[in-house]
Amino acid sequence: MIDLAALTSLRAVDTHGSVVGAADALGFTPSAVSQQVKRLERQTGVPLLERVGRGVILTDHGRHLVDAGVRLLAELEEVESGLHERAGTVSGHLRLTAFSTAMRGLVAPVVRDLRTAHPDLALTLTEREPWDTVDLVATGQSDLGVVHRWGDVPITIPDHLEATQVARDVADVIVPVGHPLATRSRVSPRDLVDEGWIATPDGTICREWLTRMYAGTGRLPRIAHTAMEFDSHLALVRAGLGIALVPRLGRQPLGDQLVGVPAHDPEPTRDIIAVHRRSMTGSPAVRAVLAALTGSARRARTPGSGGP
Repeated sequence: MIDLAALTSLRAVDTHGSVVGAADALGFTPSAVSQQVKRLERQTGVPLLERVGRGVILTDHGRHLVDAGVRLLAELEEVESGLHERAGTVSGHLRLTAFSTAMRGLVAPVVRDLRTAHPDLALTLTEREPWDTVDLVATGQSDLGVVHRWGDVPITIPDHLEATQVARDVADVIVPVGHPLATRSRVSPRDLVDEGWIATPDGTICREWLTRMYAGTGRLPRIAHTAMEFDSHLALVRAGLGIALVPRLGRQPLGDQLVGVPAHDPEPTRDIIAVHRRSMTGSPAVRAVLAALTGSARRARTPGSGGP
Protein backbone atom coordinates (compact mmCIF):
# COMPACT_ATOMS: atom_id res chain seq x y z
CA MET A 1 0.00 0.00 0.00
CA ILE A 2 1.37 3.40 -1.01
CA ASP A 3 1.97 5.74 1.94
CA LEU A 4 -0.06 8.89 1.22
CA ALA A 5 2.08 11.09 3.50
CA ALA A 6 5.17 9.94 1.61
CA LEU A 7 3.41 10.61 -1.69
CA THR A 8 2.72 14.17 -0.49
CA SER A 9 6.43 14.58 0.26
CA LEU A 10 7.40 13.33 -3.20
CA ARG A 11 4.98 15.78 -4.80
CA ALA A 12 6.51 18.60 -2.70
CA VAL A 13 10.02 17.62 -3.88
CA ASP A 14 8.77 17.85 -7.46
CA THR A 15 7.11 21.23 -6.83
CA HIS A 16 10.11 22.84 -5.09
CA GLY A 17 12.92 21.09 -6.92
CA SER A 18 14.75 19.89 -3.84
CA VAL A 19 14.35 17.96 -0.61
CA VAL A 20 15.21 21.08 1.39
CA GLY A 21 12.56 23.14 -0.40
CA ALA A 22 9.97 20.42 0.15
CA ALA A 23 10.88 20.23 3.84
CA ASP A 24 10.49 24.01 4.26
CA ALA A 25 7.08 23.93 2.58
CA LEU A 26 5.80 20.96 4.58
CA GLY A 27 7.25 22.00 7.93
CA PHE A 28 9.42 18.86 8.16
CA THR A 29 13.15 18.34 8.37
CA PRO A 30 15.02 17.41 5.16
CA SER A 31 15.89 14.11 6.81
CA ALA A 32 12.23 13.31 7.39
CA VAL A 33 11.34 14.06 3.75
CA SER A 34 14.24 11.91 2.52
CA GLN A 35 13.11 9.04 4.73
CA GLN A 36 9.55 9.30 3.43
CA VAL A 37 10.71 9.18 -0.19
CA LYS A 38 12.97 6.21 0.55
CA ARG A 39 10.04 4.43 2.22
CA LEU A 40 7.97 5.08 -0.89
CA GLU A 41 10.75 3.61 -3.05
CA ARG A 42 10.78 0.48 -0.89
CA GLN A 43 6.99 0.20 -1.14
CA THR A 44 6.93 0.58 -4.94
CA GLY A 45 10.19 -1.25 -5.68
CA VAL A 46 11.35 1.40 -8.19
CA PRO A 47 13.67 4.45 -7.97
CA LEU A 48 11.70 7.70 -7.73
CA LEU A 49 14.45 10.34 -7.49
CA GLU A 50 17.82 10.73 -9.16
CA ARG A 51 20.56 13.13 -8.23
CA VAL A 52 21.58 15.80 -10.74
CA GLY A 53 24.45 17.98 -9.54
CA ARG A 54 23.50 19.18 -6.08
CA GLY A 55 19.78 18.70 -6.65
CA VAL A 56 17.36 15.91 -7.46
CA ILE A 57 14.77 15.28 -10.17
CA LEU A 58 12.02 12.73 -10.48
CA THR A 59 12.71 9.58 -12.48
CA ASP A 60 10.17 8.47 -15.08
CA HIS A 61 8.67 6.23 -12.39
CA GLY A 62 8.54 9.13 -9.96
CA ARG A 63 6.86 11.37 -12.55
CA HIS A 64 4.20 8.72 -13.23
CA LEU A 65 3.56 8.29 -9.52
CA VAL A 66 3.27 12.02 -8.85
CA ASP A 67 0.95 12.60 -11.84
CA ALA A 68 -1.32 9.73 -10.79
CA GLY A 69 -0.96 10.64 -7.12
CA VAL A 70 -2.19 14.21 -7.66
CA ARG A 71 -5.48 12.80 -8.93
CA LEU A 72 -5.63 10.35 -6.04
CA LEU A 73 -4.98 13.01 -3.41
CA ALA A 74 -7.63 15.27 -4.97
CA GLU A 75 -10.16 12.45 -4.87
CA LEU A 76 -9.37 11.71 -1.24
CA GLU A 77 -9.70 15.42 -0.42
CA GLU A 78 -13.10 15.42 -2.12
CA VAL A 79 -14.17 12.35 -0.13
CA GLU A 80 -13.08 14.00 3.13
CA SER A 81 -14.94 17.22 2.26
CA GLY A 82 -18.03 15.16 1.43
CA LEU A 83 -17.88 13.39 4.77
CA HIS A 84 -17.72 16.70 6.63
CA GLU A 85 -20.57 18.01 4.48
CA ARG A 86 -22.74 14.98 5.33
CA ALA A 87 -21.95 15.40 9.00
CA GLY A 88 -22.55 19.17 8.83
CA THR A 89 -19.42 19.80 10.88
CA VAL A 90 -17.11 22.79 10.54
CA SER A 91 -13.90 21.20 11.74
CA GLY A 92 -10.38 20.25 10.79
CA HIS A 93 -7.31 22.29 9.93
CA LEU A 94 -7.56 24.97 7.24
CA ARG A 95 -4.47 26.76 5.92
CA LEU A 96 -5.32 30.28 4.71
CA THR A 97 -2.95 32.51 2.74
CA ALA A 98 -3.64 36.17 1.98
CA PHE A 99 -1.89 39.35 0.86
CA SER A 100 -1.10 41.95 3.52
CA THR A 101 -4.04 44.36 3.26
CA ALA A 102 -6.53 41.48 3.06
CA MET A 103 -4.93 39.97 6.15
CA ARG A 104 -5.51 43.27 8.00
CA GLY A 105 -8.81 44.31 6.48
CA LEU A 106 -10.64 41.02 5.90
CA VAL A 107 -9.05 38.06 7.66
CA ALA A 108 -7.99 39.45 11.05
CA PRO A 109 -11.43 40.97 11.85
CA VAL A 110 -13.19 37.58 11.51
CA VAL A 111 -10.74 35.07 12.99
CA ARG A 112 -11.93 35.44 16.58
CA ASP A 113 -15.59 35.05 15.61
CA LEU A 114 -14.76 32.02 13.47
CA ARG A 115 -12.91 30.33 16.34
CA THR A 116 -15.76 31.09 18.73
CA ALA A 117 -18.46 29.83 16.35
CA HIS A 118 -16.47 26.77 15.27
CA PRO A 119 -14.19 25.60 18.11
CA ASP A 120 -13.22 22.44 16.18
CA LEU A 121 -11.82 24.49 13.29
CA ALA A 122 -8.10 25.27 13.41
CA LEU A 123 -6.73 28.03 11.17
CA THR A 124 -3.13 28.63 10.13
CA LEU A 125 -2.57 32.04 8.51
CA THR A 126 0.24 32.98 6.12
CA GLU A 127 0.88 36.29 4.37
CA ARG A 128 2.11 36.09 0.76
CA GLU A 129 1.83 37.91 -2.55
CA PRO A 130 -1.08 36.90 -4.84
CA TRP A 131 0.94 35.00 -7.46
CA ASP A 132 2.63 32.97 -4.71
CA THR A 133 -0.72 32.37 -3.03
CA VAL A 134 -2.27 30.88 -6.17
CA ASP A 135 0.72 28.52 -6.52
CA LEU A 136 0.46 27.45 -2.87
CA VAL A 137 -3.23 26.60 -3.18
CA ALA A 138 -2.78 24.94 -6.58
CA THR A 139 -0.04 22.64 -5.27
CA GLY A 140 -1.83 21.73 -2.05
CA GLN A 141 0.39 23.71 0.30
CA SER A 142 -2.47 26.01 1.30
CA ASP A 143 -6.21 25.33 1.32
CA LEU A 144 -7.72 28.78 0.82
CA GLY A 145 -6.07 31.82 -0.69
CA VAL A 146 -7.11 35.48 -0.87
CA VAL A 147 -5.70 37.33 -3.90
CA HIS A 148 -6.43 40.54 -5.78
CA ARG A 149 -6.86 41.34 -9.45
CA TRP A 150 -6.42 44.93 -10.65
CA GLY A 151 -8.46 45.73 -13.75
CA ASP A 152 -6.93 43.98 -16.73
CA VAL A 153 -3.67 43.03 -15.01
CA PRO A 154 -3.76 39.25 -15.42
CA ILE A 155 -3.50 36.70 -12.65
CA THR A 156 -3.77 33.11 -13.85
CA ILE A 157 -6.00 30.81 -11.83
CA PRO A 158 -5.62 27.12 -12.80
CA ASP A 159 -8.69 25.16 -13.86
CA HIS A 160 -8.66 22.94 -10.78
CA LEU A 161 -9.15 25.99 -8.53
CA GLU A 162 -12.50 27.59 -7.74
CA ALA A 163 -12.56 31.40 -7.53
CA THR A 164 -15.08 33.40 -5.48
CA GLN A 165 -15.20 37.19 -5.43
CA VAL A 166 -15.53 38.32 -1.82
CA ALA A 167 -15.04 42.08 -2.18
CA ARG A 168 -14.33 44.96 -4.55
CA ASP A 169 -11.74 47.49 -3.44
CA VAL A 170 -10.87 51.00 -4.62
CA ALA A 171 -7.58 52.89 -4.33
CA ASP A 172 -7.21 56.63 -3.77
CA VAL A 173 -4.36 58.95 -4.65
CA ILE A 174 -2.84 59.93 -1.30
CA VAL A 175 -1.35 63.42 -1.09
CA PRO A 176 -0.25 65.71 1.78
CA VAL A 177 -2.99 68.03 3.02
CA GLY A 178 -1.22 71.09 1.56
CA HIS A 179 -0.71 69.56 -1.90
CA PRO A 180 -2.35 71.44 -4.85
CA LEU A 181 -4.44 68.33 -5.64
CA ALA A 182 -5.72 67.90 -2.07
CA THR A 183 -8.83 69.99 -2.67
CA ARG A 184 -9.80 68.26 -5.93
CA SER A 185 -12.92 66.09 -5.97
CA ARG A 186 -11.10 63.62 -8.25
CA VAL A 187 -8.00 63.35 -10.43
CA SER A 188 -7.01 61.58 -13.64
CA PRO A 189 -3.60 60.23 -14.69
CA ARG A 190 -3.08 63.37 -16.81
CA ASP A 191 -3.21 65.41 -13.60
CA LEU A 192 -0.43 63.27 -12.16
CA VAL A 193 2.18 63.02 -14.91
CA ASP A 194 4.66 65.35 -13.18
CA GLU A 195 4.27 63.82 -9.70
CA GLY A 196 6.82 61.61 -7.98
CA TRP A 197 5.32 58.33 -6.79
CA ILE A 198 5.87 56.14 -3.78
CA ALA A 199 5.28 52.72 -5.36
CA THR A 200 5.56 49.01 -4.72
CA PRO A 201 8.58 47.25 -6.28
CA ASP A 202 8.81 46.52 -9.98
CA GLY A 203 7.18 43.18 -10.81
CA THR A 204 4.35 43.47 -8.29
CA ILE A 205 0.71 43.56 -9.41
CA CYS A 206 0.16 47.01 -7.87
CA ARG A 207 3.17 48.46 -9.72
CA GLU A 208 1.97 46.94 -12.99
CA TRP A 209 -1.45 48.53 -12.49
CA LEU A 210 0.11 51.95 -11.81
CA THR A 211 2.03 51.66 -15.09
CA ARG A 212 -1.09 50.67 -17.04
CA MET A 213 -3.01 53.50 -15.42
CA TYR A 214 -0.68 55.92 -17.25
CA ALA A 215 -1.27 54.29 -20.68
CA GLY A 216 -3.38 57.15 -22.04
CA THR A 217 -0.82 59.80 -21.11
CA GLY A 218 2.05 58.57 -23.28
CA ARG A 219 4.24 58.74 -20.17
CA LEU A 220 5.40 56.36 -17.48
CA PRO A 221 4.88 57.14 -13.79
CA ARG A 222 7.93 58.75 -12.24
CA ILE A 223 8.90 56.52 -9.33
CA ALA A 224 10.58 58.54 -6.60
CA HIS A 225 10.75 55.86 -3.89
CA THR A 226 9.92 52.17 -3.57
CA ALA A 227 8.37 50.43 -0.57
CA MET A 228 6.57 47.11 -0.26
CA GLU A 229 4.02 47.98 2.43
CA PHE A 230 1.25 50.56 2.01
CA ASP A 231 1.80 51.69 5.61
CA SER A 232 5.27 52.74 4.48
CA HIS A 233 3.75 54.58 1.51
CA LEU A 234 1.59 56.65 3.87
CA ALA A 235 4.58 57.45 6.05
CA LEU A 236 6.65 58.57 3.07
CA VAL A 237 3.84 60.72 1.68
CA ARG A 238 3.41 62.24 5.14
CA ALA A 239 7.13 63.08 5.03
CA GLY A 240 6.59 64.99 1.77
CA LEU A 241 8.52 62.56 -0.43
CA GLY A 242 5.85 61.97 -3.07
CA ILE A 243 2.29 60.75 -3.62
CA ALA A 244 0.95 57.21 -3.52
CA LEU A 245 -1.92 55.06 -4.80
CA VAL A 246 -3.22 53.20 -1.74
CA PRO A 247 -6.25 50.86 -1.60
CA ARG A 248 -8.90 51.47 1.03
CA LEU A 249 -8.97 47.86 2.25
CA GLY A 250 -6.87 47.54 5.40
CA ARG A 251 -5.66 51.14 5.09
CA GLN A 252 -4.57 52.90 8.24
CA PRO A 253 -6.36 56.17 9.17
CA LEU A 254 -5.01 59.06 7.14
CA GLY A 255 -5.16 61.51 10.04
CA ASP A 256 -5.05 65.25 9.53
CA GLN A 257 -1.87 65.31 7.41
CA LEU A 258 -3.02 63.27 4.41
CA VAL A 259 -5.92 63.37 1.97
CA GLY A 260 -7.26 60.56 -0.21
CA VAL A 261 -8.38 61.89 -3.60
CA PRO A 262 -10.52 59.58 -5.79
CA ALA A 263 -9.08 58.79 -9.21
CA HIS A 264 -10.88 58.19 -12.50
CA ASP A 265 -10.24 57.47 -16.17
CA PRO A 266 -9.56 54.74 -15.19
CA GLU A 267 -10.86 54.23 -11.66
CA PRO A 268 -8.28 52.12 -9.80
CA THR A 269 -10.35 49.17 -8.59
CA ARG A 270 -9.38 45.64 -7.70
CA ASP A 271 -11.39 42.48 -7.17
CA ILE A 272 -10.64 40.56 -3.98
CA ILE A 273 -10.92 36.87 -4.82
CA ALA A 274 -10.77 33.74 -2.68
CA VAL A 275 -9.44 30.59 -4.34
CA HIS A 276 -9.59 26.98 -3.24
CA ARG A 277 -9.23 23.58 -4.89
CA ARG A 278 -12.44 22.31 -6.46
CA SER A 279 -11.97 19.09 -4.49
CA MET A 280 -12.74 21.14 -1.33
CA THR A 281 -15.90 22.79 -2.66
CA GLY A 282 -18.11 20.70 -0.37
CA SER A 283 -16.07 21.47 2.75
CA PRO A 284 -18.17 23.18 5.45
CA ALA A 285 -14.96 24.75 6.78
CA VAL A 286 -14.19 26.38 3.43
CA ARG A 287 -17.79 27.60 3.15
CA ALA A 288 -17.71 29.04 6.67
CA VAL A 289 -14.51 30.99 6.02
CA LEU A 290 -15.78 32.26 2.65
CA ALA A 291 -19.00 33.45 4.28
CA ALA A 292 -17.02 35.18 7.05
CA LEU A 293 -14.74 36.94 4.55
CA THR A 294 -17.69 38.12 2.46
CA GLY A 295 -19.43 39.40 5.59
CA SER A 296 -16.26 41.16 6.69
CA ALA A 297 -16.09 42.93 3.33
CA ARG A 298 -19.68 44.12 3.63
CA ARG A 299 -19.01 45.57 7.08
CA ALA A 300 -15.78 47.27 6.05
CA ARG A 301 -15.83 51.05 6.03
CA THR A 302 -13.45 53.52 4.41
CA PRO A 303 -10.78 54.34 7.02
CA GLY A 304 -9.19 57.66 7.72
CA SER A 305 -10.17 61.17 6.73
CA GLY A 306 -10.25 62.77 3.34
CA GLY A 307 -11.40 59.60 1.54
CA PRO A 308 -14.81 59.28 -0.04
